[in-house]
This record gives sequence, structure tokens and C-alpha cells, in this order.
Amino acid sequence: MSTASIANNAYQMAARLQQQMPAAEDASPKAETVDFGKMVSEAVETIVDKGQQADDKAVGMIEGKADVVDVVTAIAETEIALETMVAVRDRVISAYEEIMRMPI
Repeated sequence: MSTASIANNAYQMAARLQQQMPAAEDASPKAETVDFGKMVSEAVETIVDKGQQADDKAVGMIEGKADVVDVVTAIAETEIALETMVAVRDRVISAYEEIMRMPI
């Protein structure tokens, strides 16, 4: 899986979410609350799963059961997911620091 296909998957996912959004708004006129903690924990679990998959593929390559391309792809996906999570973390910390600088 190349970087282009990873980006393509992300765009497809975003398009699906965008299509689901109007349907959700029509079904429920009241605002829904989003549990930020749950969202973060799910994202961390996804990254951990990707890391475990990359480890499994690396072990499979050592055993001669996996292709080098599959291992490199799995590692690249894990790296992208981790970099995304770090960027989100940095933004959250930045927002927190900005809130703390606000006068009361």
C-alpha cells in the first residue's frame, strides 16, 4: 500500500463521514455530545493495533512468510498514524496553553 493509496483511503473515509453527517442531522434535531476521551482512546487503540500488525508482518518476513513490501507498507501506515496522533496532541496542548493564558 503506497502513500497515495493511504491518502485515497483517508479521502474516501472523509467523504463517507460527510455523507453520513446530513443524515444524522435530519434524524436528530438536538445536538449530540461527543466523548472526547473515548475518541482519543479509540485513536490510541488504532495506533497500537497498527503497530502490532507491523510487528507481526516483520516477524512474518523474518520467518519467510511475508513480503518486504507488505512490511514496509505496514510500518509506513503505523508511522503516519503515529505522526497524526502526535500532531493532534500538539494542537490540544497548544489550545490548553492558550486557554490558560486567558485572563479570568
